[in-house]
Amino acid sequence: MKRTFIQTPYKFKIARTAGFPPNILRWVLAVLVLLGLGGCGAQSGHLVEAQASAANLTVDQDNYLLGPEDAIEISVWKEPELTKQMVVRPDGKISYPLVGEIQAAGLTIKQLQQEIHRHLEKFVTNANVTVILMKSMNYKIYVIGKVAKPGDFAVGRPPTVMQALAMAGGLTPFASPGKIVIIRKSGGKEEVFNFNYKAVSKGSSLEENRILLPGDVVVVP
Repeated sequence: MKRTFIQTPYKFKIARTAGFPPNILRWVLAVLVLLGLGGCGAQSGHLVEAQASAANLTVDQDNYLLGPEDAIEISVWKEPELTKQMVVRPDGKISYPLVGEIQAAGLTIKQLQQEIHRHLEKFVTNANVTVILMKSMNYKIYVIGKVAKPGDFAVGRPPTVMQALAMAGGLTPFASPGKIVIIRKSGGKEEVFNFNYKAVSKGSSLEENRILLPGDVVVVP
């Protein structure tokens, strides 16, 4: 029985007997090539997966300031051992190989990327550093009371009161829309702001639809 061998770019050899259906052979070859590509692109595939996860965040990554509890991924091109996922510590710092402790809180994604690159220069030539925000946990607000989905909400962009109520699923039929308040802690003191849902929704008292700050609590009685 005559056998012929076909050499693929990935050093796989397929034996074929005379009369072997060529469409089956092509299918087998395609599978082997895909397997080869999958192995070669493992690192780039991981980066794409991380970027896709980050894309689901409604975060302005150019201006967002990192803070405690934010989850990030740091990677260096062609240096897989330097790909790390971590959470910013309560003190605002992270620990990274070769760099040690570095301040992350208060920096944008790009600023942190540049800072890590500066520290890595003496260890990695032309280090191509990528920092991705995986999960935004620093900017968190709370909506409680008579809303459809009360709870805490991690946001990437500063929301207004109306936007926060929308995230909480809106008011229930038993809510008092004219008696909503926002509680804010600032400088050790507590401030309270009134919010009239009916008035704002009709285009009046728009100044009450203020921008919420991290830690603000919207109370719907």
